[in-house]
This record gives sequence, C-alpha cells and structure tokens, in this order.
Amino acid sequence: MSGEKPKVCVVGSAMFDQIARARHLPKPGETVTGCDYRTGFGGKGSNQAVMAAHLGAAVTMVVKLGRDEIGKATLANYRAKGINTRHVLFDEKLPSGVAPIWVDETTGQNSIIVVPGANDALTPEDVGLAEGSIRGSSVVVCQNEIPVASTMKAFQIARDEGGIFTIYNPAPAMVVEEALLKLTDLLIPNQHEARLLTGMATETEDEVVAAAKKLQDMGAQKVIVTLGERGALILDEHGPFFVSSRKVEAVDTTGAGDSFVGSLAYLLAAKIPLRYAVSKACQIATYSVLKYGTQTSYPTASDVADIIQHNPQHT
Repeated sequence: MSGEKPKVCVVGSAMFDQIARARHLPKPGETVTGCDYRTGFGGKGSNQAVMAAHLGAAVTMVVKLGRDEIGKATLANYRAKGINTRHVLFDEKLPSGVAPIWVDETTGQNSIIVVPGANDALTPEDVGLAEGSIRGSSVVVCQNEIPVASTMKAFQIARDEGGIFTIYNPAPAMVVEEALLKLTDLLIPNQHEARLLTGMATETEDEVVAAAKKLQDMGAQKVIVTLGERGALILDEHGPFFVSSRKVEAVDTTGAGDSFVGSLAYLLAAKIPLRYAVSKACQIATYSVLKYGTQTSYPTASDVADIIQHNPQHT
C-alpha cells in the first residue's frame, strides 16, 4: 500500500494499565500471590489508535486526560507513536483513567476493572472542536469508555459530512441507543457483548448469526461479532460469513480485541474490501496474543508485512 496514508480518527479513551499476573485469577474473597507486575498504556480508544498507527495510518486521537503524571506520559506516548495530538485535552480536576488488569498465567485470560477518570469528562463540545479532523478522515472509530453523547456527536459529524465510515466497538457492554446504531456503519461487539446487547444466546454459529441480525435490525448497517480464537462473523449486505482464525497458544489476550478493531480501521481506510480486511485483522490480532502486554504486544507494519501487503486477486 503506497501513496497517501489512510486517515483514521479515534474518538475514545485513554487508560493506564496496571497488569498483575498470577497462576489463577482470585475468586471472591480469595487472595493469591502474583508472579509478575507491569504497567503500560491502554484504554480501548488509545489501543485502537496505536494499532492503526503501527500499520501506517495517519491517526488523530480525540481524548481527555488528567493533569497528572500519567496524562503527561500518555501524551508523550501518542507523540512517540506518530499520532496527531492536536485534540488531546486535559481535565483540571479528574485524574487520568486507569485499568487494573489480572491475567491468568496458565490460560492467558484476563479480568479488568476500568476506572474512567477524565475520560468521563470528554464532552460533545470537546468533540465538536475536532470537527475538522473528523471530517478529514476516512474512518472514525468510537467505543464505550467515553460518554455516549460524545460518541453520538462524532458520528453525527461523520454522517453530516458524508462518505466517512463509522466503526462502533460497544465495549464495555452497555445498553445502546438505537439512534447511535443508526449512525453506525459497522458495529463490532464480541460474543459476550452481542449477548448482552440483544438478550440472545450466542454460543452456536446459528445463535451468533441471529444476534447479529437483531443488531442489524436495531440500526447498524453491518455487524461483525468477534469470536476470539474462533475468528469472527461478518453480517453485511451479502449475508452472514464466518472468518476463521489461526489457532495459537496465547500468552496474553489483553487488548486483542482492540488490535482487531484498530487493524480493521486501518485496512478499511486503505480501501481493502470488508471480508478480506476482516481476515487480515484476525491474523494481526492473533499475532498480538503471542506477547505480553497491550500496546507493547501490537505488531508493526514490518512485523505483518506479508499480511497487509498481500492483496486479493479479486473481491
């Protein structure tokens, strides 16, 4: 892929990850002894922005940080990744968001507590200040770690401009307004989130398809349900289609979903057809679970050059 960089705008969150590893996750009331502790930059929006930037996108981040050491370090991290920080804002009262993460050393699975802090103070007015950057992007990405009204504002700007593709990752899961889904070109929940959003079972392939169809009926144009190591379901104008994922022994699954979303945002901004882009994004997300950490586990363009540079013979 050559020429002008694909343009992606992420309106979302920043968290500082505090990652503790143990041989098993504690049950209620149980104390366990950990075997490793690390910190790192995270937050669903920031993770997705970093992944897209790693692959070569021109990324603008719209976010609010606390006026503290974590906020300063997060800003420096964006700049180190080549992310446009024109719309990185600071709150004078609230702290930067944090995310304590517990990782099971045996399985690689994780449990996360998100403390939003300044993320909750990103207002629709703040998002409005970034209107030019949103209108200048090919793809706009949002999640559920900022106020819903701010996500609505970002998508409304994109819709008013026309031709800007909106991706909504409804995580963490919460009740979603249909007005927001109607502004969503591509909805990307995981299996658990799809179940919570629809109230429907999502264990079998048929159940996942039925839940995706309900989400489409609720307003989303296209739906992808990510299925972890099983890949993903795409529901678009051509009907349901399952994309498989390569089986690997996961070291740490933290941030894999964000790796998928960020990769897909880059690929769609680069005009790769959806179904082929999903296959590539699954491969890139699989790559990310082979290393510890969140953003530190994300591959660069050179790491996955064979994936992102191989184009389909026909679409």
